[in-house]
Amino acid sequence: MNAGNPTEESHRARSSFVRGLVQRSSSSAVASSVFAKKLPKRIVQFWDDLDRLPVDVGECIETWRKAEEQGVERLLFDKHQSREFICRRLGLRHKQAYDKCYHPAMQSDFFRLCYIFVEGGCYIDADDVYDGAQIQHIFSDGRLKIQPLCYDMATNMMVSPSLFTKPDTNAASWIFYFNNNPLIAGSGHPLIDRALAQATLSIEKDVTNGLPEIQSTTDPGNLTKSIFDAVTESGEIEKTLIVLRDWENIAKNRWDLSYRNDPRNWRLSNCRGYQE
Repeated sequence: MNAGNPTEESHRARSSFVRGLVQRSSSSAVASSVFAKKLPKRIVQFWDDLDRLPVDVGECIETWRKAEEQGVERLLFDKHQSREFICRRLGLRHKQAYDKCYHPAMQSDFFRLCYIFVEGGCYIDADDVYDGAQIQHIFSDGRLKIQPLCYDMATNMMVSPSLFTKPDTNAASWIFYFNNNPLIAGSGHPLIDRALAQATLSIEKDVTNGLPEIQSTTDPGNLTKSIFDAVTESGEIEKTLIVLRDWENIAKNRWDLSYRNDPRNWRLSNCRGYQE
């Protein structure tokens, strides 16, 4: 990154903030009374066209059936059901913002913010594979629960959580941020409210040079910035969220999926018109 570039400096500041939060000793802070209420035991997922659900993605979704043994309800939305939910529960403005999401990944990003803000619960990407571990604890209170990630720009690879979560571990090429998968929180959580508001405003902006960049508009970049801005303004945050340092012990993202090699992969369609 180039020194003196305000945008890059702000990215560095956010990365340093996430690193500090992730590598801090596990906090004993308890949820305030505002977040004490248990979440609905519900997992929500999305695939834009369920009539054309890839077999391998369907296999990933099916692994979450094991969660029903722990009393967890599962819901699967497509792009039409998501639009109807947003319009009915949040109104025309958010429905119009959803309609401007030009890629299925962007639709799922925006929908999860809307759903979790309104209903609370747990959103999980359709390409995550569940191994059957106990997940009762993620519904224990209404705090935001999020997974940290670390990307190494030097190798163009993700850094293992077993390495980047260790105190004082760092490299100049590492970028720390929060994933928006899973997204777990109680309804009306202020950080989800902020991320949804920021995403909506970003979508509504006129982009003179084409389509908006997905990562910073609705994806993890948006969530990380929202959390960072909230801390910058108010300070204390650990009573409102929990960092899931060991999410990979519960679920793993499956990379060898057929859709990753075509425009359904947002990385291949970022800032481009999408056609199935």
